[in-house]
Amino acid sequence: MTKTLYLVRHGNTFDKGDEILRVGGRTDLPLSLSGLDQADALADAFKNIPLKACYSSPLKRTRQTANAICQGHNIEIQNAEFLREIDYGPDEGQSEKDVIARLGEKALQDWEVNTVVPNGWNLDPQYFRTHWVKFIASLEHQTTVVVTSNGVARFLLDALNLKVKTRKMKTGGVSKLTEIDGEWSLQFWGLRPPFNSLSEEG
Repeated sequence: MTKTLYLVRHGNTFDKGDEILRVGGRTDLPLSLSGLDQADALADAFKNIPLKACYSSPLKRTRQTANAICQGHNIEIQNAEFLREIDYGPDEGQSEKDVIARLGEKALQDWEVNTVVPNGWNLDPQYFRTHWVKFIASLEHQTTVVVTSNGVARFLLDALNLKVKTRKMKTGGVSKLTEIDGEWSLQFWGLRPPFNSLSEEG
């Protein structure tokens, strides 16, 4: 049986003109107005996809996004604690300008490309890799959607030994992965709707 996994990053938590802060697992913000629009766009993109299972972190921004996507699919959103966003340590709630001033641009680039954890951030990469491996092994349904945050999503690539140019997913972005005979492949990474059809994209 071929399996498809759609990995979704939640929508915006800040709008144009807002001061954008680095929001981690200790900050439980809801979607902003533009984030709600992104959730609606995701719902439209997924409306004709036969979703059989949906997983989300417990954070408001991911739950709201998952609710929009799964509405009308008659599936229950299952909570997965490991999908909670990472802990940015002293950079939690700080502006990107202040984060860059503390860490330097190279440290953030190393994080985006190679997932080198910046100094002071409170996370164990192996924790996320191990949980992704267990999660993938537990998938029983043909089509699953997972809604999480950018810091967590990137570790799925390690779990499946997949490569991309940058691991950062845009807010409201979708990645599609498929499994055939035990081998997973990446169809696309971090694309935003609208799509003509998610089943055809990539």
